[in-house]
Amino acid sequence: MAISRAQLAKELEPGLNALFGLEFNRYENEHSEIFEEESSDRAFEEEVMLGGFSTAPVKNEGQSISFDDAQETYTARYAHETIALAFSITEEAVEDNLYDRLASRYTKALARSMAQTKQIKAAAVLNNAFSTGVNAIGDGAALCSASHPSLSGNQTNVLAVAADLNETSLEQMLIDVAGLTDERGLKIAVRGMKLIIPKELQFIAERVINSNLRSGTADNDLNATKSMGMLPDGAVVNHFLTDTDAFFIKTDAPNGFKHFNRSSIKTAMEGDFDTGNMRFKARERYSFGVSDWRCVYGTPGAA
Repeated sequence: MAISRAQLAKELEPGLNALFGLEFNRYENEHSEIFEEESSDRAFEEEVMLGGFSTAPVKNEGQSISFDDAQETYTARYAHETIALAFSITEEAVEDNLYDRLASRYTKALARSMAQTKQIKAAAVLNNAFSTGVNAIGDGAALCSASHPSLSGNQTNVLAVAADLNETSLEQMLIDVAGLTDERGLKIAVRGMKLIIPKELQFIAERVINSNLRSGTADNDLNATKSMGMLPDGAVVNHFLTDTDAFFIKTDAPNGFKHFNRSSIKTAMEGDFDTGNMRFKARERYSFGVSDWRCVYGTPGAA
């Protein structure tokens, strides 16, 4: 339905001082703190996880050398979605000067809607991190799970006992991250880089990560997380996370969080011949997901 004069009656009245409600600041590009962006020229992208080799056995004198097989273990698929929204203004509203006053404002509102949709889509990867079914990643498990299948048995990237953010839970997660292994069970040098939290945990995170001394104690002990240079990228608040006590550590494992940009946002404006309405639209195509689950370690919190 087109925006008509009846919907904007006050705009036609003399003495109007200001229009408001469309000029709020917005949380923009928070996904870039989590996802690596890549371009795409296809309807979908697929990335295949390869299993390497096991540890090398001893070769006894005179015996044949052992051979090992390389295997594909699972495929991560990124199906791009088309995101689009439009609005129109009636010909009569244009004639009565509503076009000049409102078109730019509603164009900004359209841009804000498109931007917020992208943040919601990106955050959904973590909001559904502990869910399987349609939210499962390529290996069939939840993003954060204790049962990621591998050639060496099930592996985990979730805290064994769910806990709220505190010194103990954070240190245990960092220890667990340092113990991650590849598909064959070989140790890999992975470290936690960044804490990803909802807005409700930002003050706790500041105390736990950045205090010089241990938070919440009368001891004169150092804050080991800070003094050892753990989480060098600090903490980042994502305002689109919905679980108030879940938190995540982003690691430096390659090929983790990915955002494929199939078609950057495009805007267009045209007049409709039949109605005379002016129509505005915005459209883009993209996908968010994860290839290697080792890029994140999480807990849903104690609640």
